[in-house]
Amino acid sequence: MSALPNVSSPPPQPPGWTVPASLTEDGFLGGRLKILQPEKGYRAGIDAVFLAAAIPCGSGEALFEAGIGTGVAALCVAVRVPSVHVTGIEIAPRYALLAEENAKRNNLGRNIRVIQGDVKEALRRDLAQMPAHGSFAHAYANPPYFEQDKATASPSLLKATAHTFGPDDLDLWVKVLHTMVTLRGTVTFVHRAETLGKLLAAMENRFGDIKVAPLYAREGAAASRIIVQGVKGSKSPMQLLPGLVLHGANAQFTPEAESILRDGLAWRLR
Repeated sequence: MSALPNVSSPPPQPPGWTVPASLTEDGFLGGRLKILQPEKGYRAGIDAVFLAAAIPCGSGEALFEAGIGTGVAALCVAVRVPSVHVTGIEIAPRYALLAEENAKRNNLGRNIRVIQGDVKEALRRDLAQMPAHGSFAHAYANPPYFEQDKATASPSLLKATAHTFGPDDLDLWVKVLHTMVTLRGTVTFVHRAETLGKLLAAMENRFGDIKVAPLYAREGAAASRIIVQGVKGSKSPMQLLPGLVLHGANAQFTPEAESILRDGLAWRLR
């Protein structure tokens, strides 16, 4: 795993500044990032951190995120590789505004561009605010986790929108990332382990050199999450990797998980 470069801490808030009502301020990467999130509704957690750690980006590269939310994954990438630039699209205006605010308050405003809009709009060529197709070295996403007819609807509209998808939505998200990334660029997803079959089916004939890295809550448990990464235009075979165990016998994070969650190291999928 690669070491985290030296980065500046978030700027101190003005005297008397408090977290706005209905929001919380959450620390990520051992407190290097201070993130405003809705107190109720969809809230980013460790899935976003593992997703960011798995993106094999280098200095100066451009990245695309479908569903940027409050910006946690994008900002984790920008902390690890300070010269990258991330363009993210977000359907919910409140989350889009929070992503922009979180980038500014963590001294990463120059690294992040947020577009408020539906993910599917990225497929259109006639919208001036959308970036050019095939213009990103890497693209990534944390798509909605639950199918509309199998999940209990959340009382929060924002949370329900972030967590549920229709029968064809997963294929749509794969198509969007395939469209935005350049030839030989990578796409990376984090999703529920039971969705692996559908995700691989959507990636078929679009990506090769696919790597599947399971995330296990503890040793001996079934995987709860998966990281899936592919290369556009590659014909290399798929690899099922050992993955990562999150918790040890004492219920604390394992050293490997801690090095990503707290120290901000890269997770090389190999």
